Amino acid sequence: MNREPNPQTVKHELDALALAFFRAVSFEPGSAPPYGDIHALFIDAGLLIKNTGTAPEVSSVREFIAPRQAMVDSGSLTRFREWELSETTQIFGNIAHRYSAYGKAGTMNGEAFEARGMISTQFVKTPQGWKMSAMAWDDERPGLSLPG
Repeated sequence: MNREPNPQTVKHELDALALAFFRAVSFEPGSAPPYGDIHALFIDAGLLIKNTGTAPEVSSVREFIAPRQAMVDSGSLTRFREWELSETTQIFGNIAHRYSAYGKAGTMNGEAFEARGMISTQFVKTPQGWKMSAMAWDDERPGLSLPG
């Protein structure tokens, strides 16, 4: 008989993946961001979708990392931190979805910035364990704010 894994165990694995993503994009002044760690979190065809403007910016993991690494290498991005404020996770068999409110802060071209928004993350169970398959996000702006 094939038994489904304990939902609490799966939730713990998904929590760890989300935390690992936030750690992989965060760094303090004088340190290097561990962007390379992002590859192991996603399936090979994983997508990251920034949807904060008029059209979605769809990227592979490699395409997501490249411009961020270039900003760090050029010295324009000297600090960045992103963290989860709250989340709702739903699991069904070999798929899961997490809706996360997040905060982010950093220093770009010597100017500090902060923002908040929502991330929608899809997960799939693979023979290697749970992985992210897609992540899409949007930031707060006038007329669009996080729910209370």
